[in-house]
Amino acid sequence: MAYRPRSPSPVIRITHWVGALSVLVMIGSGWQIYNASPLLPFIFPAWATLGGWLGGGIAWHFAAMWSLMSSGAVYLIHGMASGRLRRDLRPRTVPVLLRDLGLAARLRLTHTPGTYNAIQRLLYSSVLGVAALTVATGLSMWKPVQLGFLTWVFGGYDIARRLHFALMCMIVGFLIVHVCLTLIVPSTLFGMVFGRRIHVIDKDKPS
Repeated sequence: MAYRPRSPSPVIRITHWVGALSVLVMIGSGWQIYNASPLLPFIFPAWATLGGWLGGGIAWHFAAMWSLMSSGAVYLIHGMASGRLRRDLRPRTVPVLLRDLGLAARLRLTHTPGTYNAIQRLLYSSVLGVAALTVATGLSMWKPVQLGFLTWVFGGYDIARRLHFALMCMIVGFLIVHVCLTLIVPSTLFGMVFGRRIHVIDKDKPS
């Protein structure tokens, strides 16, 4: 066996970490905003929030929103231009997804560095859509008059706020799953940090 280094694109690595940091800031500041007017009979602990008060939370939230939108736009443009979105994130067929789900349930799902299985494709493509909807619902609450049509699409300010909170919960759930999968296959984190990940190949096969 031999090892061939595979290098994720610098654009992918940079936008990944800028987007990840932006999402974390938006979650912490969003929880600060939530605590000022809770939707549910609980509030988030102060140590998990960012901003210190409502105004501070809003400032952090929108600063992170712009960095998330910018990195997301660069990621999508690069992904479409390079063919990465079609090659790596296009969902598999239902039978393939069910097969991979069955293998994952039995802890037999293998992972090849640089190749996404059906579960990863579904998760990663879905979270892009969820992130876009989260930003859209947030904009509809931010400018309910100027962006009145967008607010109307989501059923009004109150419904948009509830949708925004539900989408945030989905993103937090994705992050938990994503971190757990990264801990199971740490080589993916190594590649995303250092730009190189090790791929095992058979040296007897032609390259």
